[in-house]
Formats: sequence, C-alpha cells, structure tokens
Amino acid sequence: MSASTEKKNRQAAREAGTDKKMLAAQEEARKKAQSKRRWTLGTIAVVLLIALIIFLDSGILYKTTAYTVGDRSYSASELSYHYATQYYSTANQYGSYASLFGLDTSTGIRGLGKQTSPYGGTWKEHFLTVAENELLQVKALCDYAKANGIELTEDEIADVDANFENLESMAKLQGYASADKMLAANYGQGVTVEMARSAAIDAALANKASTEKQNSLEYSSDELEAKYEENKDSWDTFGYVYYFVEAEKTTTQDADGNDTQTVTPEALDAAKAKADAIVAAYSKADSELEGEEKLNAALTEAGIDGAAQSASSVSGSSITTAADWLKDASRKAGDITAEVNSGETGYNVVVFLSRDDNHYNTVSVRHILIKAEKSADGTYTDEAKAAAKARAEEILAEFNSGDKTEDSFKTLVTANSEDTGSVENGGLYENIRITDNYVSEFLDWSFADGRKAGDSGIIETTYGYHIMYFVSDNTDDLDWKNTIRTDMGKAAFDEYNENLLADDGSYKVVENETWTSYVSKDFCKKFKKNLAYSSASKK
Repeated sequence: MSASTEKKNRQAAREAGTDKKMLAAQEEARKKAQSKRRWTLGTIAVVLLIALIIFLDSGILYKTTAYTVGDRSYSASELSYHYATQYYSTANQYGSYASLFGLDTSTGIRGLGKQTSPYGGTWKEHFLTVAENELLQVKALCDYAKANGIELTEDEIADVDANFENLESMAKLQGYASADKMLAANYGQGVTVEMARSAAIDAALANKASTEKQNSLEYSSDELEAKYEENKDSWDTFGYVYYFVEAEKTTTQDADGNDTQTVTPEALDAAKAKADAIVAAYSKADSELEGEEKLNAALTEAGIDGAAQSASSVSGSSITTAADWLKDASRKAGDITAEVNSGETGYNVVVFLSRDDNHYNTVSVRHILIKAEKSADGTYTDEAKAAAKARAEEILAEFNSGDKTEDSFKTLVTANSEDTGSVENGGLYENIRITDNYVSEFLDWSFADGRKAGDSGIIETTYGYHIMYFVSDNTDDLDWKNTIRTDMGKAAFDEYNENLLADDGSYKVVENETWTSYVSKDFCKKFKKNLAYSSASKK
C-alpha cells in the first residue's frame, strides 16, 4: 500500500471517529440479515465446508420428519445438515470478526442457544430460520426448474461431484472409518455423503433456475431511462478532492479509569476556522491551477502541512463525504465547501470536480501491434519505424485480400501481434469507454464518427503501429443500462419470490410438532464439541 493510500485511510478513519474495519464488518452483517420470507441463495451450500472442523454429537431423531414443504418432507438430519452449514459458512466468512456482532465461535454449535443474535433472538434461532429458508427456497426453485424444463448439464453435475471426489481419502486421513462417519461427526448424526450430494445437486439446480428467471426479465430503453432519472444521484459517478481538518481531542478518564478521547465544542470551532481559512485561500489561489493542485496550494497558503486527497469515479451511493452537497444539481467544477463530518470530529473541505452519468457507448476492437526495433540507445530510427510501418501494411493487405472476417483477423493476430496482453484472446479489447486510459490515437480511431463493424485501418502510437479491426458499437450494452437492468431485475425477482412463497399453502413450511417439541428442549444441547464422541465416531 502506498504512503498516500495509507494517509487517505487514516484520514477516513479519523473522519468516521471509529475503526472502519469494525464498521464494515458490522454493516456487512446487517446486510446479510435474513427474515423468514427473504431469499438467501447466496448461502446455499454447494461446496462442503470441511475447513472448520467442530466435532458434533447429534442425538437428534434424525430419521424423523422435521419439516414438510409442499409435497416434500425433510428429515431432522437434513435440517441438521443445513443448520450446521449455515453456522460453518458464517464462521468461515467472518473468522475472528464474527465476535463483533455477537457470534462466539469458540463454543462451536453447542453454545449458539445462549448467544444473542443482532437479528433478534439467539444465534441458534437465527441459523434454524435460515436453514428453514434454504429448504423452502430450494424446493420452490427446483419446482420452477421442473415446470420450465431447466436441468443441470453433465458438466454442471460434474462440477458438483468434484466437491466429493476426495471425501473418502480426506476422511481416512482424519481418522474416520468413512466419509459418512466424518459428515455425521461434523454436520449431525444421520448426515451422509448421499444426502450432502443430493442437497448440493438441488442447490445447483435452484441457483440455475434463479439465474435463468432473472435473465428472462427484459426492460425497454425507456423503462431503463425512467428508472435512472428516479435514482441518478445514486448511479452517477463523481470526482472530487478533499482535505480533512481534524479537531484536537481531549483525553479524559471514565469512572473505571479508562482513557477516552472527546472533541470539545471549542476544538470543533477551531477546526472550522482552519477549514474556512482553506476555503478562503482556495478562492484566491491562481486561477490556472485546478483540482488537487489548487487545493494543495490553498493548504500551503493557510499554513497547513498536509496534502489533499482525490476521489474519482465514485458512485453516488458510495459517497459519505459532503454527499448532499456534491449531488446538488447546481454544482459546477471548482465549487468548494467546508462541512462538519458525521462524527463531529472535524471538518471536510471538499472541491467538486465532475459528475458523470455514464450515458456514453462503449466499443470493442481488435488490433495487431507491430513494434519498431529499438536502437542500442533505446530510441527508434526513421528506418526502424518505416520497417514496422511496412510490415503493418503487409499484414493489412493480407487481411484485405482474404474474406475480411473477424475470424481471419484473429488468425493474423495470433501469427503477428507483439501485444502480449491481448494476443491470447485475438487482440480483443472490449467495452472501451471514451474516458478510458488508452492512448489518444487508439481512442480517436475507435470512436470516430461513422465507425462500423468490420472497419479496419492502421494507426501509429508511441507503442508502434496498430492494425485495427472494429468489432462493435455497444450502444445497447452500456454500463449504466446494465447496472439499472440488474437492479430492476433483482427487485422484480424479489417480488416474484414473495408472490411465489405467499402463504397460500403451496410452499408453506409445516413443522412436525413432536420433533419441534424435542428440538426446543434438546437440539443445541445435543450439538456439542465432544472429542470423546469424535473418537468413537471414527471407529
């Protein structure tokens, strides 16, 4: 990490007034909260989580029907498998950071019933709810797949089976008599390889059905544009520079003798005075200066030993610094403001640079690069350049004498191009934006008025000579359209799911009352970290 990046991160942490990593973990946890009626496909376990070995003793009545969803009954061992998988998945994803939102992984599954979840209730109740969701959603989507002729291909089934190939040898290495014994010890008594594979196959089919359903949703350009207008402050990207004036903190001690740091109103006023001085100095700075350079000049004039930070192409939904001010429709390049940060620990001085709606097309091109030979001193002679140009003209002539198709151009790329970064994919550069960091000659040719598929030509850049081939103008595949199309698709799919799973009885989860009573008393007690049982299980 560069020094400037580290400095930027430290300033961001100071602005927030707390540790950003902790906040990020907590926010991620909140985003992953799942109610009984929400879909959780991201948590469907296709791959066995063997990495976290926590030995379990499930004395559960594993052959008893625990839940019935539609016309499908699920045994207690099947629920046990999904329950344990949800716990392992969460523990594996967050590691030591799980404790930040109340999950103590040191006790394993046996302690979940005594730990409070941020989603309400205990972690045991949370993971049972998520496991129930998983059974319900997979059943519904597998039914959708059957009704719409969606099936897993042989390759997709092979991908699932690949997760089970080495299970027997893994079990033997860990001292188990079989893979079934290992799964029973780690996921609950009654869990077998056959059961885990069946769950993985169902999960893969459910995911495929979900994807195909979402991909089937289509929207017109007018619909996408209307949606953009509703949410452009979130989807547009912004460029700005900023400097954080941190208020001086006062150290005091609490009742327990622990040091705490606070910002007094006087200290915050002093920070504001510094920020105002920067704004005043910026307004008087050389008009020839712009952006970061101009703000740095203002810092120097205000007597502040610091450097401005720049932010480019930041989506509106991600901005946390002076967000409302930056998104104001009247904002223009060079505008400056000073605002107290959200934690009231200082002031942000922010300069607006740009706002981009991303409403421009992208293009895709192929090219063949021919470099001139360098002299001993690292320069290129006129003769070397002429030779490279002649070679490029020969290749273009060869292309024009043939069928002039994209495939024939790709063949010439493989045989001739000196661009190691693109030769393996036929010289292809996809979805190029006019704002991308390519040499100007490359962009000028690619975005020339009237450019159409099949056009070819030669350009010279600092890299050498490029034989160009125009593939496509991606007018209907713009970034902003794809982003909005995806968001609309997710929203529509969520609505579809809610309707599909409405409480009309079709996919209502029915619990076995006898089993539920048993679970309420003994479920998590019977899941325990027990090495004695583990040893017995291996025999």
